Amino acid sequence: MMNKLINIGFGNIVSANRVIAIISPESSPIKRMIQEAREKGVLIDATYGRRTRAVLVTDSGHVVLSPVQPETIAHRFIDVNKSDSCVCEENRLGCDAGETHE
Repeated sequence: MMNKLINIGFGNIVSANRVIAIISPESSPIKRMIQEAREKGVLIDATYGRRTRAVLVTDSGHVVLSPVQPETIAHRFIDVNKSDSCVCEENRLGCDAGETHE
């Protein structure tokens, strides 16, 4: 199984297989979750000082802050999953242009 990686802004990458939620940071419960993660040492701030627009929660309990909108990150997950389902004409399964398989 190949590990899919997603760009969450400024060249920062997370493992798509480990993310269980992408949420907006606006609500009080999410702000509390961010503060608790910071206190536990499991907060990863990938915003480079910019405004936090998305919060990613991983299956390991880490909380990742991103400067990219949740919808944008979600579309990147969808795009990665689409390319995963493609296959070559040689196998009669159809492929995106430029993709090669062995």
